[in-house]
Amino acid sequence: MSMRMVATWVVPVIDLRATGQNIKTLRKAAGLSVRDLQEILGFTNPQAIYKWQNGDSLPSIDNLVILAAVLGVTIDEILVTDGDETSDGMSDKDSLAITGITVQW
Repeated sequence: MSMRMVATWVVPVIDLRATGQNIKTLRKAAGLSVRDLQEILGFTNPQAIYKWQNGDSLPSIDNLVILAAVLGVTIDEILVTDGDETSDGMSDKDSLAITGITVQW
């Protein structure tokens, strides 16, 4: 993945697939099923959650806030951007200053 240059700013790009996998991993670690999240979020069907987990779409900001609270993490710990992984696979979030977000479709 590549970062886009906007004027003189490097803008991170959200990795939809990695974010979806992260949502799935965090959900399972919290001991929640897709059905549990569906009920918590008040959805009539689980399609949106499966789309998030498959990297087809992202949760809205209000759903990200709920997910973070339910999963016991911050929104920043849910979203994966192209600057989040170092060569050893460790997260680099602490040193990433987000000045804007571009979603890569």
